[in-house]
Amino acid sequence: MSVINTNVSSLIAQNAMASNTLAQSKAMQQLSTGLRINGAKDDAAGLAIASKMTAQIKGLDQAVRNSNDAISMLQTADGALVAVGDMMQRMRELAVQSSSDTNVAGDRGALNDEFVQLKTEINRITKNTQWNGMAVLDGTGGAGADGKFTFQVGANKGQVIETTINQMSFGTSGITAATATAGDGAAEAATTTLTGTVFKEGDTITLNANNQQFQYTLTAAKATEYTTAEAGTAGDGAKTLATDIGAALGATFANLTVSVTDNTVVLTGNADVANGFTATSKSTSGGLASLDALDITLQGNASGAIKGLDTAITTVNSQRSGLGAVINRLTYAADNLANVSQNTSASRSRVQDTDYAKASTELARTQIIAQASTAMLAQANQSQQSVLALLK
Repeated sequence: MSVINTNVSSLIAQNAMASNTLAQSKAMQQLSTGLRINGAKDDAAGLAIASKMTAQIKGLDQAVRNSNDAISMLQTADGALVAVGDMMQRMRELAVQSSSDTNVAGDRGALNDEFVQLKTEINRITKNTQWNGMAVLDGTGGAGADGKFTFQVGANKGQVIETTINQMSFGTSGITAATATAGDGAAEAATTTLTGTVFKEGDTITLNANNQQFQYTLTAAKATEYTTAEAGTAGDGAKTLATDIGAALGATFANLTVSVTDNTVVLTGNADVANGFTATSKSTSGGLASLDALDITLQGNASGAIKGLDTAITTVNSQRSGLGAVINRLTYAADNLANVSQNTSASRSRVQDTDYAKASTELARTQIIAQASTAMLAQANQSQQSVLALLK
């Protein structure tokens, strides 16, 4: 049928050109971006899979960095303990030297001077060693401020490695002793105060009066009780502590009374308490707290210091062993994470990346078809001219 208003051949050519243009545009986009999936219309399921893989890859890559940061932190702690161990070895050497009676009192005093300086430096290092602003050896690091560190070493929740760096310092007591006020031995009473803040297991309060000594050591339960009370109403912790001290004093120190002012425990001696009434507090909660009391001024003290240092060296070696084990574990974890990230990236590539051989072939095909369809459209448009012959 010869018609003019509707050129069916032209319409077919136009539709073919439009379809081919979309295919050509898609091939060009894939070749330009390097991605097979550039929108949900390209492959909805593939887009969802690739997106989940991208989240995993980014998480894995960050976990590798987390692992390496954790290794750096633990190596910092280990390096500080190397210095601590070296100083304790020197202290032990000094103690062994002072233990010999070939030394006179002056010699032992000179040896003790170095001994004390090394002891002080050990405590300073263990308190002040930091990584990223966090103290790592004083037992306050980590989210819970308890020396426990949690490292995120995976892309998903709960994929962690935990380790604890124990308090390696001498420990700091939350109980501080104020300067005692001596009485006149008659009407004026001698007083001293203890201010309670954060109480720890092992905190020891020592009281000396009239040539008698009283010592009160906090148990874990009591330390928690006092601190919990302190966190409530001001003075509650001190009141609880004062009650326990008063009960422990008993008849031995019947001439002393205990009272509370705000967060301060006040110990007051009666008139018959000799001048010089004193009270001190000291914490033994640190991992190296036993070093604090050591000295080598006497032969007996030096012998005891050798044993104390052996215990402290064992403590440091044990902590270093634990650090080394975790560092090795983190190293293997980082290697595995990098490998998983690599394989996941390869999997994502197979889902979303452009196959250039296939896409370039598709582009060549659509370009040829575009040229052919253009020619056919021209022929279809020209074919209508034959109708004019019928009108001559």
